[in-house]
Amino acid sequence: MSDPPRTLVTCALPYANGPIHLGHMVEHIQGDIFVRAARMQGERVDFVCADDSHGTPIMLRAEREGITPEQLIERIWHEHRADLAGFGIAYDHYSTTNSDANRELTHRIWRALVARGATDARGVRQFYDAAKGMFLPDRYIKGECPNCGAADQYGDSCEACGATYSPTDLKNPRSVISGAAPELRESIHHFVRLGAFEGELRAWLDERRAAGGLQPEVLNKLAEWFGEGLRDWDVSRDAPYFGFEIPDAPGKYFYVWVDAPIGYLAAFRELCERRGEPEAFERFARPGPHARMVHFIGKDIIYFHTLFWPAMLMGAGLRTPDAVHVHGFLTVGGEKMSKSRGTFVNARTYLAHLDPDYLRYYLATMLGPTLVDVDLDLKAFEERVNSHLVGKFVNLASRCAGFIHRHFDGRLAESLPEPESAAYAEAVDRLRPVRDLYAARDYAQAMRRIVEVTDRANEYVAAKAPWAIAKDEARRTELHVVCTQAIALFRLLACHLKPVIPATIARTEAFLAEPGGFARFDATDAPPLGRRIAPFEALMTRVDPKAIAAMIEASKDSLAAPPAAAAPATATKPASAPSPPGSKAVEGDAPTIAIDDFTRVDLRIARIVEAEAVPEADKLLRLVLDLGSERRQVFAGIKSAYDPATLVGRLTVMVANLAPRKMRFGLSEGMVLAASDDRGGPFLLAPDAGAEPGMRVK
Repeated sequence: MSDPPRTLVTCALPYANGPIHLGHMVEHIQGDIFVRAARMQGERVDFVCADDSHGTPIMLRAEREGITPEQLIERIWHEHRADLAGFGIAYDHYSTTNSDANRELTHRIWRALVARGATDARGVRQFYDAAKGMFLPDRYIKGECPNCGAADQYGDSCEACGATYSPTDLKNPRSVISGAAPELRESIHHFVRLGAFEGELRAWLDERRAAGGLQPEVLNKLAEWFGEGLRDWDVSRDAPYFGFEIPDAPGKYFYVWVDAPIGYLAAFRELCERRGEPEAFERFARPGPHARMVHFIGKDIIYFHTLFWPAMLMGAGLRTPDAVHVHGFLTVGGEKMSKSRGTFVNARTYLAHLDPDYLRYYLATMLGPTLVDVDLDLKAFEERVNSHLVGKFVNLASRCAGFIHRHFDGRLAESLPEPESAAYAEAVDRLRPVRDLYAARDYAQAMRRIVEVTDRANEYVAAKAPWAIAKDEARRTELHVVCTQAIALFRLLACHLKPVIPATIARTEAFLAEPGGFARFDATDAPPLGRRIAPFEALMTRVDPKAIAAMIEASKDSLAAPPAAAAPATATKPASAPSPPGSKAVEGDAPTIAIDDFTRVDLRIARIVEAEAVPEADKLLRLVLDLGSERRQVFAGIKSAYDPATLVGRLTVMVANLAPRKMRFGLSEGMVLAASDDRGGPFLLAPDAGAEPGMRVK
């Protein structure tokens, strides 16, 4: 008998520029459940991922923090690994795209594309930030949409009307980095001609359609893209850039989306080498039925995974993906995740307040094979976990385990009578489809099956009422049978829940004295008769609504605090002083000060990187200011004069050494300067071109 095909499973690479949030966890949990279930079916599966560690944002963030990009991505890598492990995501290897293995594979694939004649180099005109000395990626240019005129839109698409365009089409463009107006310059860029792979891509899609490797929604989108014509893909970026330099092209770097998916294969290659089987990678990479490659991704990166990525692999003669499973976005309470409402929850914040198995189970009840958004309804989350897992599943064991220890020395019955044996066999049959539902990624239907069998098991216990039987010593044999049946059914359910709530089931395996744990689904096809079990201890506690509230509060940008006046309570108006000789008094003149008084005020150049209205305040905008070495939150009374969207990227002047002021919306850590009088205002102060965040105003 030949070995089963080797399956490589991956999830989209988290970007190494910030923390993992619950939106990321959807695909990592989805992929982890798939892998765990496949292994319990006897499949040979390798599960790898990596941090996506290249690109302009990482370079700029490291620069702001005064560290190297390598130091930044190493720190983020440790944070990401800890967060994923906290949710029970059991990768065999977690790498980074900034690795030697990834550089070598990227160069190998690129040289194969060049040799095939599928690449091109030509001049392009693009925006250049002279103040920063760099060409600007599309997302680092903002301006007015050329289609609808909406202000503050990115250089590739309009969030107001949905139009896509070239950055050079923007009206009144500006650099998000410096705030300066960019200038057009020409540069040589390298391209992959996707059209050279159209026939192969269409054949690949037909194969995936027949094999079920792509969802209907994805196939429809691909048909639309083919109808529009496959455009050449710009795969290069100019220095300065943090990434891999293109061979034989000094000063040109691979665009991050070239080496990011190659990171899947590079991580697997590192895993093979770590295991002492380097030849296994080359064997896997060859096309053929001996192996499979399966990706789990979000719907925002379909284009890269179903056109660019397969084309690169085809050009290099390597295995193409057998399946690309796409999920929708995560919403909270039916709305987009929001920092101000506290529903933009980082993984670490969740783990500080709630059991990760809660979220794993809730998502499993929502995830199916179709491409739909997943909503985290926090009330439904609480009720579903408390009802299904604690009230039904765990309760099945907790109600009966005590009798086993109290009356039978912790040992289950040696046999079961016919009614119980038949009922157990029926439960096994009812749960058998769950194994295939996991493989089809229909976790929601699998959970419904499990809940149905759990309900039947609890109905059995309720009808038999072991608490009543236990009062009659003459019915000890009957009590032993009822409690053994309940524990056996609980064990059967636990085995089928293991891919979803692994930490809870690890505790369950210890309680059941399960030798080696549940390695396969069929390990529970027969009841565990005559086995001694451990004393029961709580396997899972109910969701505490206070913990949910604390998590939301910890995720909010603004902190609850008592209402405050417009100025600190200790502030007093300075006494008036006579005007200097020869001066003309102006209404509102302040008294004269000495130069020492002025130098005590630390005025700094700051860039506005975030701006939003404060819903609870009529006049305030919440601003996040970049001072070069740090960021500050400031509340400014300029709501009447400015649309928050128009402020992002602007330079202004702030008082950096003003004592922080605790407001009911949060902590204000400074003050921006603006001019106003009865003729109008407020008007934000803005420095001349060339000023940089952190510079002191003297």
